[in-house]
Amino acid sequence: MAFELPKLPYAYTALEPHIDAQTMEIHHSKHHQAYVTNLNAAIAGSDTEKLSIEEICKNISKYPMPVRNNGGGHFNHSLFWSVMAPNAGGEPTGDLAAAITSAFGSFADFKTQFAAAGTTRFGSGWAWLIVKDGKLAISSTPNQDNPLMDVAEVKGIPVLGMDVWEHAYYLKYQNKRPDYIAAFWNVVNWAEVAKRFESAK
Repeated sequence: MAFELPKLPYAYTALEPHIDAQTMEIHHSKHHQAYVTNLNAAIAGSDTEKLSIEEICKNISKYPMPVRNNGGGHFNHSLFWSVMAPNAGGEPTGDLAAAITSAFGSFADFKTQFAAAGTTRFGSGWAWLIVKDGKLAISSTPNQDNPLMDVAEVKGIPVLGMDVWEHAYYLKYQNKRPDYIAAFWNVVNWAEVAKRFESAK
């Protein structure tokens, strides 16, 4: 089964003004599509074609770099689209809110630490909220790596991911990554993050 580009659950314009429609369209239909196309080419004719993207990521050290880069790109972006939504943002509630307070002190402290993970990631990469040993933690990865990968510095199950590659924000925010990160909080789909947290526990 070849991997496919997932359909977005909202229009390219839906996250305006925080993430502009042109960035969304290029990011999804060009960048993510390229990861899918290149991943399929990299695994064509091998047993890897039968595996899920999660299974591939968990054993990524067994595969050549094109599988790591494009498989990571496909997994990361599939998660990224789902943890954003129109009319979203605000604060989480319930068990997720309690777990964030327990792990980081407060929601405000969590936002500060998560933003720092994204701001200080040198070059291209991702910031993550993960479940590690049953508790929440923050990490970041270079390029298209993710915390599921057996090569990750900090391993865990990602429940929220923020893309800090320039292609995620450059058209609207130019080189001002902190402005993009500040805007990201307005589109976080906390209901989806909470669902991922429950299943990761």
